[in-house]
Amino acid sequence: MDGGFGIFDIIIFAGVALFLIMRLGSVLGKRTGHQKPPPDAADLFGGGTGSDRSKAANDADDVDSGGDGNVVHLPHNQRPDTGDQAAFAESDTPLGAGLMAIRDADAHFDPNGFVNGAKAAFEMILTAYADGDEKTLQGLLAPDVFENFSAAIRSRINAGQRLEEVLVGIDSADILEAKMDGKNALVTMKFVSQQAHALYDVDGNVVEGDPNTITTVTDIWTFQRDTRKSDPNWALVATRSSN
Repeated sequence: MDGGFGIFDIIIFAGVALFLIMRLGSVLGKRTGHQKPPPDAADLFGGGTGSDRSKAANDADDVDSGGDGNVVHLPHNQRPDTGDQAAFAESDTPLGAGLMAIRDADAHFDPNGFVNGAKAAFEMILTAYADGDEKTLQGLLAPDVFENFSAAIRSRINAGQRLEEVLVGIDSADILEAKMDGKNALVTMKFVSQQAHALYDVDGNVVEGDPNTITTVTDIWTFQRDTRKSDPNWALVATRSSN
């Protein structure tokens, strides 16, 4: 009789285990969007064509954070219902007023989504500059900024130098300033990050920095977007460091 109950228990446990495995598989299957490779330059701040964005704007279901994961698509004429509402509510401050002005010019603008895109752009730009990847940089930088980056890359290559720039992590990313300049939206970000930097000469000797030392770096970057265009992405137009 004891043996009979043992077999019965085994059957029950096997059924429960099978049920849990199936449930686990369904949950993991819903997380595939977070397992994609890093987005390319065209997808950082929302991606998609103008018609894609219009469709999203007319679909109230897109208030959820689906899609590319970098921006929340919002219906026209509707204020955000999530954490970024506080940023818009502080319209009596210069920053709040600037964010509201951008939102008035672009109904899709969302500070939280912008910050996510800016952080991704920050990492992509640092990596592309170190790798000498001018194609990626051209899609992320304003023409004059790109020329400066390109000239520095060419100078490094001509000298036979190699740059290693490791972004260990971003401690914080905050909007410092937001404003409209005509039809152009301008947002200035402060990035505080942990980085390891080393420049090698043609013989492999370190001539600048230390690959084994992680330093805290504060960068102030300004991004710009023409609100008349359907392209949701922003270009880096100015950089400076407070270090």
